Amino acid sequence: MKLLGSASISQDNGFIQIPDPSPTVNHAYQAGRAIYSSPIRLFDPLTITPASFQTTFSFQFTTAATNKSYSGNGGLAFLIVPEEFTLGRPGPWLGILNDACEHYKVFAVEFDNSHDPKFGDPNDHHVGVNLGSVVSFKTANASLHDDSIHRAWITYDGHRKWIDIYFGVDGDPVPSQPILSTPLNLSPFLKEYMFVGFSASTGDSPQLHNILSWNFSSTIQAFLNVPLKHICHRNVAHQVSKYSSTINHTSRNSFMIFMCVVALCTMTFLNFYCSCTKRSETTESSMAFSFPDKKQRPHPPSRPRRFAIIELYMATKRFSKMEVLARESRGVLYRGTLPNGCHVAVKRFSNEFLDPSNLKRTRVLLKRISSITQVCCHPGLAPIRGWCFDDRMTILVYDYYQNGSLDRWLFGLGVLPWSRRFKLIKDIGETLSFLHSKELTHGNVKSSSVFLDINYNAVLGDYGFVFFQGKPSKKAVVLDVFGFGMLVLEIVAGKRTIEREEEEEEMGVLEFAWSMHEKGEMVKVVDERMGRNVNSEEAIRVLEIGLSCSLSEINNGRPSMADVVQFFNMMNPVRILPSSRPAQLLPQNTDSSIFSP
Repeated sequence: MKLLGSASISQDNGFIQIPDPSPTVNHAYQAGRAIYSSPIRLFDPLTITPASFQTTFSFQFTTAATNKSYSGNGGLAFLIVPEEFTLGRPGPWLGILNDACEHYKVFAVEFDNSHDPKFGDPNDHHVGVNLGSVVSFKTANASLHDDSIHRAWITYDGHRKWIDIYFGVDGDPVPSQPILSTPLNLSPFLKEYMFVGFSASTGDSPQLHNILSWNFSSTIQAFLNVPLKHICHRNVAHQVSKYSSTINHTSRNSFMIFMCVVALCTMTFLNFYCSCTKRSETTESSMAFSFPDKKQRPHPPSRPRRFAIIELYMATKRFSKMEVLARESRGVLYRGTLPNGCHVAVKRFSNEFLDPSNLKRTRVLLKRISSITQVCCHPGLAPIRGWCFDDRMTILVYDYYQNGSLDRWLFGLGVLPWSRRFKLIKDIGETLSFLHSKELTHGNVKSSSVFLDINYNAVLGDYGFVFFQGKPSKKAVVLDVFGFGMLVLEIVAGKRTIEREEEEEEMGVLEFAWSMHEKGEMVKVVDERMGRNVNSEEAIRVLEIGLSCSLSEINNGRPSMADVVQFFNMMNPVRILPSSRPAQLLPQNTDSSIFSP
């Protein structure tokens, strides 16, 4: 099981519990999911046929030991969802959907003991069927208020496109009549591979949701492509014509066959010779790589592996424009789906940035992957799942984060509150400090390289692949610190960094922040969309930290990332900034310094 949010597994009896019943946890307004970790094939895209499935599970609603006043206001749902990352909102949302779920393909059967008229709830004890929404399109009354152990049976007929839901007491036989029975076409809400599991939430009550047992099975019909009759007749006619040939025709065909065999043998010999030559040329470089090729024993899933180009070609739908997540001078980031249904992010580097024919840079990249993999246990670093090299391109495979990159939230989706922005800045600073303590650098710190996990915590990915023999050079560390400073200004101001050109007159966020510092009006830099819910003193302190990170070496005032962490923890005062903007700041464009000897 994959546990998200506040879901947990009881150590005493193995129950799934949402939320975690620990007395140290605040049980109000919690949401969690427990998802079976492997995807299941539930749809045949060729015939547009959904699978048939049946599931039964026993569950119980109880109250936390910290508070026995029980008032409902929560619920449990059986889910079929397209991925295993997303967590929905607490309260009446049942953890099914959140604000970021647009056109989210989800099927749910809810067991709801809260009454929320805005969601169309008929009462505070009902079963409902939901399709891509928290509003049930079909409901039925069910007794959910006592603390007895309930059992549900859900049967879906993919051929008839019909669902039956039975509800009773655990230990009793299946009721003779379903509590809810209705036609249901799941085809529009299914991808070929889906994930199954449970979701639950609480409101202002301490309700706990316990799943005591669960069984799920599914069947999907496999169709064979039977050849058409006229094709069969044509093949029979061809065979009759072939074996009715004259003797002269037969001898002529024999000569042609002989010539074809000779040509085939010649081509085979040439191919073998070229392969041996190429293998001898690449043996030395292959020995330097710290990763095995596909012929060696497979590694555990936690270690990166070499992908075949055809795997990533199919996973990204032939590197489709529809799958593009981000695009920059270094390359293009795609969303991909592997054959097992797992989602990944695929970074295809441009040949101008990373020439696949440059063996030195290839060695650098592989050593860099090896170094990062050793420290990717840190929750703030995105793990690398694998790589792919051939004569034409260089590709890396990362974990995929359903909530996307930080720039999407700063400049696109709604308005991030100050408390969330402050936490993101602290998390990124601590992650960079950890990376530097391991004598590594990130090399590509910017908002599009920061991703949000299921709990909206910051995860650094899309590494710049700066590699230096021994300790990272001072310049590489400086670029990380400067990139962090620019990122801080973007997060606080809600404005993008502008890569200045000679003819461009618009003021960038760095220049604007220094200008406001000179005037003593730093509060004007803070994103006004956040309204009054901003700690102005805290925001100005963060801006000063960001500006100090932009100082050049000659000013002797630039902090290390370890210093920055101390600033955020209020253990050290922020260094006093110059009264006016320094004449020399670090360059914003760092692409030319990605690789160093």
